[in-house]
Amino acid sequence: MTPDSKPPRPRAMNHLDGNHLRTALELAAASVPPLPLRAGKVPFGNCRACAGSACGGRPNMKSPGTCRCPAVCHGWAAATTDTNVLTSPAWTAAWREAQAVAYHPGGARLTVVDLDNAQAIAWARENLPPTRTVPTTRGEHWIYRGAMRSANSVRPGVDIKSRMAYARWLGPGTGTMAALPSAVLALVAGEETTSARGEVVSSVPVRAAWDATVATGCRHTERYVRTGLERGLAMVRARTESGAGSQVFGVAQFLAKQHAQCPGPCGLEALGWQIVTAAVSVGVPEAYAERAVANGLGMGSGRAA
Repeated sequence: MTPDSKPPRPRAMNHLDGNHLRTALELAAASVPPLPLRAGKVPFGNCRACAGSACGGRPNMKSPGTCRCPAVCHGWAAATTDTNVLTSPAWTAAWREAQAVAYHPGGARLTVVDLDNAQAIAWARENLPPTRTVPTTRGEHWIYRGAMRSANSVRPGVDIKSRMAYARWLGPGTGTMAALPSAVLALVAGEETTSARGEVVSSVPVRAAWDATVATGCRHTERYVRTGLERGLAMVRARTESGAGSQVFGVAQFLAKQHAQCPGPCGLEALGWQIVTAAVSVGVPEAYAERAVANGLGMGSGRAA
C-alpha cells in the first residue's frame, strides 16, 4: 500500500472462527504484509535451520541475510504479501495453530502509535493529529501514513511500531488516516539520549560549511541564515547530558521551515552536516544524528516520506 492509496479494509477478526488465513489474504491484497501469531499472541519461533539466525536472516532485517526458509521464521521479517508463501504447506500448518493475525506496518509504509492505557490516549488526543484509530484490549492503535524507526516506551504507555516490528490486526478501525506527523518522529528522536561525557561515538568527516555560494536560490541574507544556524548549533551543543537527539531534529526542522518559501537551492545539505557535526561533538552517534537531521529537514520542508 502506498501512502496515497486507500487504507486496508479487511473484516474485523472473529477470534472464534479460526479463519486467520482468510484475513491474511485480505490484508495481502491491500499490500499489507501479514503473519500468523501463535499462543500468547507472539510470532512463531525459528525452525532448526534458522535457530540463532544461523541462516543469516531475512533480506529485510537489520543485518540483511539470504534466508529463503519456507517456514514462518524471523518474526516480523517473515511477513509477506506473497500469496504463494501465505498458502504454502509450511504456512498452512502455522495458520491452523495461529491464535491471531499480525502485520508489518513498515512493510506497508505505515506507523502504529500503540497507546496502552487511558492516560496515553489522553496525551495523544492533546498532542497528535487525528488519524485512523483501532481499539485494542487496553487502549488504541493510532495509524499514520509513512514509516519510521520502531521504539518501545517512548513515553509512558506509548510504543512506536513501524519498521522492524509487528502489530496485531484488530480490524480496520475508524477515521481518516493522516500523514506521519513530526510529533511522532520526535518521540523516537528523543528516545536516544546523549552518551556519557568523554565517550567517543564517531567522527564526522570534514565537509564544506554553508556559505552563500551554495545558496544561490535562497531569499534570505547570509547574516540571517548564519545567525539562525549558530543559534541552533548552540542549542545542540548545550545538550551535554541528554536530549541532544531530539534537539537535533527540532533545529533541523526549524531551519528547513525558514527556507520553505525559497525558490532554492538554499544549501540545506550543508546546514544539515553542520548540525550533525555539533551533535556528534556532544556524543550523539553519527548515524542517528544523520537520521534525525534528515527527518527534521524533510518535515520542515514538507517533503518527508
